[in-house]
Amino acid sequence: MEVQTRILKVLNTITKKEVGAGKDVGPAPEDSLFVSGLLDSFALTDFVAGLEEEFGISIPDSDLSARKFDTLNKVTAYVSARLG
Repeated sequence: MEVQTRILKVLNTITKKEVGAGKDVGPAPEDSLFVSGLLDSFALTDFVAGLEEEFGISIPDSDLSARKFDTLNKVTAYVSARLG
């Protein structure tokens, strides 16, 4: 399964909304997940925990920044880099 598809799966679980992944609507790769209301500062920690579980990676607290997780493209690049 593609990295971005798996990220959308985690986002669906965290937000309890069906976004992307075959749905008619979803965030565009460059849309802000925060401006769109899909994430906020409280949901970010749950989202990061979901990413850690889904991908088997560890994300340090120092990386918990809205800037790093603002768009699907940024999240995909970050997760891909952590996967090495």
